[in-house]
Amino acid sequence: MAKKSLKPKEEEAAIDMTPMLDIVFIMLIFFIVTTSFVKEAGVDVMKPTAATAVKKPKANIFVGITKEGEVFMLKRKVEKDDVRSTIENMLLENPESSMVIQADIDSESGTLLDVIDAAKKAGVKNISVAAEN
Repeated sequence: MAKKSLKPKEEEAAIDMTPMLDIVFIMLIFFIVTTSFVKEAGVDVMKPTAATAVKKPKANIFVGITKEGEVFMLKRKVEKDDVRSTIENMLLENPESSMVIQADIDSESGTLLDVIDAAKKAGVKNISVAAEN
C-alpha cells in the first residue's frame, strides 16, 4: 500500500495592495487640490530700487511692463485693452489672488496706472509693484 502524504497544503502568503493604492490616490488628490499655480509675467525687467521695499510672501498673478510700454501676462504679450479680461479669467481660477506688477525702471507711469486701474476693475484686492531693495 502506498503511503499518502499527510502534509497540509501550504497557503500562499499575499499582501493586499488595495489599501495602499487608496492612500496614494487620496494623497495625490490632496496635493493637486492644495497646489497654487503662479501665473508668471514672462518678461525680465529692470526693477526700480526702493529703500522701503518689503518682500511679499507670495502672489499668484504677475504682470510685466517693459520700457517700451508693452504688457506681458502668462508669458505672452497682452494688448492694454485686454488686460482687464485676462485678469478676470485668471481670477476665475482663484478669486483671492494677489497681483504683482513688475514695471521696468524706464517704463511710463501711465502704463503702470492703466494696469492698476484694470486690475482694480477686474476685482483684484491686493496689488503690489515690484522693487529692488
